[in-house]
Amino acid sequence: MALHCNTALITGAASGIGRELARQLADEGVAIAALDLNADGLQALADELTQKQRRVAWGIADVTKADELQARVSALEMQLGPIDLLIACAGIGFETSALEYRADAMNAVLAVNLIGVSNSIAAVLPGMLERRRGHIVALSSLASYLGVPRMLAYCASKSGVNAIMEGLRAEVRQHGIHATTICPGWVRTPMTDGKLPGHVRTMPVDDAARRIIRAIRRRKTFVAFPAALVWQMRLLTWSPRFVRDRLIARMQREYPREPNPREPNLHKP
Repeated sequence: MALHCNTALITGAASGIGRELARQLADEGVAIAALDLNADGLQALADELTQKQRRVAWGIADVTKADELQARVSALEMQLGPIDLLIACAGIGFETSALEYRADAMNAVLAVNLIGVSNSIAAVLPGMLERRRGHIVALSSLASYLGVPRMLAYCASKSGVNAIMEGLRAEVRQHGIHATTICPGWVRTPMTDGKLPGHVRTMPVDDAARRIIRAIRRRKTFVAFPAALVWQMRLLTWSPRFVRDRLIARMQREYPREPNPREPNLHKP
C-alpha cells in the first residue's frame, strides 16, 4: 500500500525516532522537511539524504514558540511544497518526582511534549483544511495510559497529546484529513540510553519507525506497541486502584534514579 503523501514535516528530526522516520520515509520517495534545535544533527541528516538523492530541507525551530515554528514551516513549504504529512515527534523526558517537585522542570516537559505538539498542528492544519487533504501524526507513549511515579510531567504531557488527537480526529475526518496517535513502549534512543534496568527490553529504533510508517500507510487512528507491554499497561489501568499503586511502586523501585534530577539532561527521543 502506497503512502498518501508527498512532503512530510518531522519535528525532532535530528535524532532518535524522528531521524529514523525521516530516513525511511525519504527512501519511499517522500520529501522531508526536518525541524529540530540540533543543527549538527539536522545537517548530518540532510547530508545523508542528499547523498542518496532524496529531497530534503531543514530548519532550526523551537516547537514551544508558535510564531517561530510557523515561520520555519512556511519557509520549508516554499522549498518543498505543501506539507501533507505532519509527524510531531519532538519531545524531552527526564525525571520529575513528587518528592522534588519543581514547576520549572514540570513546565519544561509540558511545553515541549504537549504545547509543542499543539503548535506543530497549528502550523500545518489550516493549509490541510483548505486543501482538504493531509495526515497528522503525533508521537505519544504507553506512559500516557496512567500516571507513573518520577515521570509525572512525561505521563501528563503524553496523556494530553492523546486527548488533543482524539478530539481533533473526530472533527477533521469529514474534511479529508486523517489523524494517527502512536504510543510506543521503550525504544532504543538517546533519551532511554542508560536510564532503564538491564532486564528491560528496548525496541530498535528502525523497527519502531517501520511500525509507525505502516500505521501511517494504513491510516490507523491509534497504534500502540509492543503488544506484551501494551497488555501489561492495560491490565494495570483495569486493576483496582490500590492494586495498581502497589504494582507501579514495585516496578519503579527497579528503575535507576537519575544522577542529578535537579539538573535534567534534555534529550530528544
